[in-house]
Amino acid sequence: MLLDTEIRYTIKDYMRESIALKTLSPELLELVYQQNWFNLWVPKAYGGRNTALPAGCRLLEELAYTDGGFAWTVTLCAGANMFAGFIDPALASRIFGEREVCWGGSGKPGGRADKDGDSFIISGSWKYATGAPHLTHFTLNAWIYEDGVPLLDKQGEPIYHSFFIDRADVLIHYDWDTFGLECTASHSFSVHELRVPAGRAFDLQPDKRTSEEPVFYYPFMTFAECTLAVNYIGMFRRFLDLFEKQLLVKSSDPEWAREKGKTLFKKIDVVRSAFQKKRDRFYELIDETWDKIAPDAILLSEIADLSKEMVRDIRIGTVDLFPYAGIAGAQRDNELNIVFRHIFTASQHALLNI
Repeated sequence: MLLDTEIRYTIKDYMRESIALKTLSPELLELVYQQNWFNLWVPKAYGGRNTALPAGCRLLEELAYTDGGFAWTVTLCAGANMFAGFIDPALASRIFGEREVCWGGSGKPGGRADKDGDSFIISGSWKYATGAPHLTHFTLNAWIYEDGVPLLDKQGEPIYHSFFIDRADVLIHYDWDTFGLECTASHSFSVHELRVPAGRAFDLQPDKRTSEEPVFYYPFMTFAECTLAVNYIGMFRRFLDLFEKQLLVKSSDPEWAREKGKTLFKKIDVVRSAFQKKRDRFYELIDETWDKIAPDAILLSEIADLSKEMVRDIRIGTVDLFPYAGIAGAQRDNELNIVFRHIFTASQHALLNI
């Protein structure tokens, strides 16, 4: 077990409060800082945990099993803190030396960054910065302009760079009002004609890394697929367990047990068995590709395909089973309903949405 009982209870105790607050409660944020989970992938030289990808993914899955909204926030913010390995080491050491550092932002290119000497002038708006209320730095991707003209690469395609900017320079638009993953507080943000030093630009490519830790050799897209997929896996495992418990409650009615019980218990066993096989293969692939200078491209492609396939299966499986939960499953405060809402809000994320 990756999480001790006390930690699990703490996460559970504040799950509903965080939903009501539409952001992580102070108690859950303190737990994250105590465990240093936002720095899951940050090098130890900067004060991080420097966790190996296989172990980190298993931890994130367990967090998602305990509370999907909490795990989603940890995953996305830890993924942004991982950018520490692509910026100047002295700057990274200073920033990540702080106890309560939390990065987050948007991966979709937008806005523009006009090159002006040794700096950029950035304007634009970006959506879905997970953890916006407690971020210390916002990350964004912006198209690069010089002398008013967009810069192009050798193939004639527009160029964008990633940037990180201080919270104080960002306008947060409190527009996250979803029916699930409420506590992730993934609000939009914008900046207008903000001058940013060139040292705050970076590129998420292995040859642009500034740290030699294994995670920075690993393809970032595959890293994102792995860390996001395990959130769906953990949430679906929880959904299946809660659904089965609900069936046990309903089976106390002899008529229901006779007419539907046997069929539904068999149905959930079939779903769980097929899902477990894919989950096992997924972790085999992570283990096989991790800590390699050049991971096998065929295996990386299989990770991409399997992660999307599992998310599709989870979405279909949840839809197929949920109607049999009864009115109890439709109660907003019922954990089964909470997990259902989390899964379908998460399913809208573009990365693994087929």
